[in-house]
Amino acid sequence: RMPASIPEADRRHRASAAFSLSFLSLVFSITASSSSYWCEGTRKVAKPFCKGESGGDLCIRFNSPEGNGSQAVQYIWETGDDKFVEKKFHAGIWYSCEEMINEDGEKCRSFISLTPASDRGVLWLSIVAELLYVVLLLTGNILMAVEMCYYSSVIDGLKINAFSAVVTVLAGLLGMVAHMMYTTVFQMTVNLGPEDWRPHTWDYGWSYGLAWTSFACCMAAAVTTINKYTKTILEFKHKRKKLERSFRIQYKFPEH
Repeated sequence: RMPASIPEADRRHRASAAFSLSFLSLVFSITASSSSYWCEGTRKVAKPFCKGESGGDLCIRFNSPEGNGSQAVQYIWETGDDKFVEKKFHAGIWYSCEEMINEDGEKCRSFISLTPASDRGVLWLSIVAELLYVVLLLTGNILMAVEMCYYSSVIDGLKINAFSAVVTVLAGLLGMVAHMMYTTVFQMTVNLGPEDWRPHTWDYGWSYGLAWTSFACCMAAAVTTINKYTKTILEFKHKRKKLERSFRIQYKFPEH
């Protein structure tokens, strides 16, 4: 009885590991896709004019309060970095936000509206793939939970295990495609996007790293699930050979 319980415990451990990895992947993907920190950076913009008595380093003050519009334009475009200020921005799949000068809060815009018209189709494909990625991950989690908590026989468990493995692999492929397409669209938007949005410096943010971590956890869960399925099949084949061998022995030496 002891040798039979060891494979069962091993299967339970593998199922638990696959479910944990898949659940982590689902949490990471939802967090990343709902965040706007896939890419972060700064924009270099001209400082606005100081209003009233306000002043400071983040606005331009006139030497003469009676300065006309032409003097203002000439003044703001003088050479020198002190006439410009860097505004932080962050962008995600859904929207892009940047801080406001001399005011609290951020100004956000839809990232779809910033994307060049020629690349919006790719962005929509990326969004659809990302949503399908989350849906398939959720489906895989449910199947793994059902397999862990309830099934009437080992054969039923194997069927659920095989289906959850296929769903998880498909989810991983969709996630990889979605992340790569968004990366391409963002780089095209940096080069061809609106002048009032193009960043001066930028890099990938924590949400982007979390999205790829989700993909890694998803593929690890898929490998663990496939490994569990394969090992269970091999155990069945081994038991079948043992049974056939014992039947041959009994047939060759029947009991009197």
